Amino acid sequence: MRFYVLGLGPIGCLLAHNLRSVLPRAHPITLIYKSARQAWTPKNAAATITIENQGVRQSTDGYDIEVFDKYSGTGGGIRFNSQLSREESAAFTPSDEDLRIEPIEAIFISTKAHSTAAALSHLAPRLTSRSTIVLLQNGMGIYEDLVQRIFRNPESRPHFILASITHGAWAKSPFHVVHAGVGDITFGIVPDNRQRDFEVSVADGSKPLFERSLDLDDITRPGDPSFDQYRSLRHTVAALRSLDALACKWNPIADVQLAMRKKLVVNAVLNSLTAILGCRNGGLFKDSSSRHLMRSVCEEAAAAFHAQIEADMQTWLDSLDPGVDKNQVPVGRVSKELGADVLEREVLRVANLTRGNMSSMLSDVRKNNPTEVDFFNGYLVRLGEQYGIPMPVNKSLVQLVTMRSAIPIDQTF
Repeated sequence: MRFYVLGLGPIGCLLAHNLRSVLPRAHPITLIYKSARQAWTPKNAAATITIENQGVRQSTDGYDIEVFDKYSGTGGGIRFNSQLSREESAAFTPSDEDLRIEPIEAIFISTKAHSTAAALSHLAPRLTSRSTIVLLQNGMGIYEDLVQRIFRNPESRPHFILASITHGAWAKSPFHVVHAGVGDITFGIVPDNRQRDFEVSVADGSKPLFERSLDLDDITRPGDPSFDQYRSLRHTVAALRSLDALACKWNPIADVQLAMRKKLVVNAVLNSLTAILGCRNGGLFKDSSSRHLMRSVCEEAAAAFHAQIEADMQTWLDSLDPGVDKNQVPVGRVSKELGADVLEREVLRVANLTRGNMSSMLSDVRKNNPTEVDFFNGYLVRLGEQYGIPMPVNKSLVQLVTMRSAIPIDQTF
């Protein structure tokens, strides 16, 4: 099966390198670029990715490269021709033989959150209900945005996997990435539109809790009449689980959403404040004002998460058969991990751990690139509006980051 990777920043390269390291060559890996001019570098032409960790370098090669086809509305990509110069690549007019329009079975997305919908909109003609999309970005609301804008029909919607990543990496040069902070990847499968339960094994009451684990056969197995419908999902999960070097673990989707919510709050504090103030992560929280802002973001987020989870729980109870005594149904509580105090401690922990780092949002501001604030603080603002929770601090941070981004960096004093 062919795997595609879209978004070849540090995390995309780290993922592609580790996939190529563990998967047999019978499973090709295609790297997708927006344009031939963007794709063309000597390393790209050689299709080699180098990952550096503590001074040790490891390289993988043998990747295919596609670039978006600006001539076609079929979602096609153009096979990258490394024999052409940068100028020739930019002016290249593809023939029918160069156009790739076959369905995409599995694609890993590590683009910036705000770029995801546009990129997948182009590829949508090649994505079917049998395809699998893995979302690896920072922020939240990306899946919901894609469903609303591109994949409205549940019957033709691809399978989705959501992932939370704590690895730290930065690009030393194109296709040369420094793996600076070793973390983990936690991923889960979005519930199936066809009501297949991918987590049935963890609910097996015949086994003690310590023996229960998620099982690939719960997705599908050979002999299943619907095997072709779920084949790419099973193989993608298997590929992710094989990434031992990235500590990649398949968890129930509720656990993944918990990790994503905690990471969202960390990003909503660290990214927005460092982008506004122009400092590294370690420059924060040395004064009472920044600590007060952090506390306010955590309190607003905790209230919004609590309201969301309570509403989801009530919706589930309302869906039960009228004959069920709802007073006897065991209902879980909102995790203490989403309380304001715990969220605040997590922000401080990450800030200290990454004190020498420049946040991605500050980097975007300095490069005059769009920021992801709409998927950090902006997501929290929208969540608050949905459940009637005031979010004045998060709303102000969105406005301040937007203002900061509108001022060219060379006009600051």
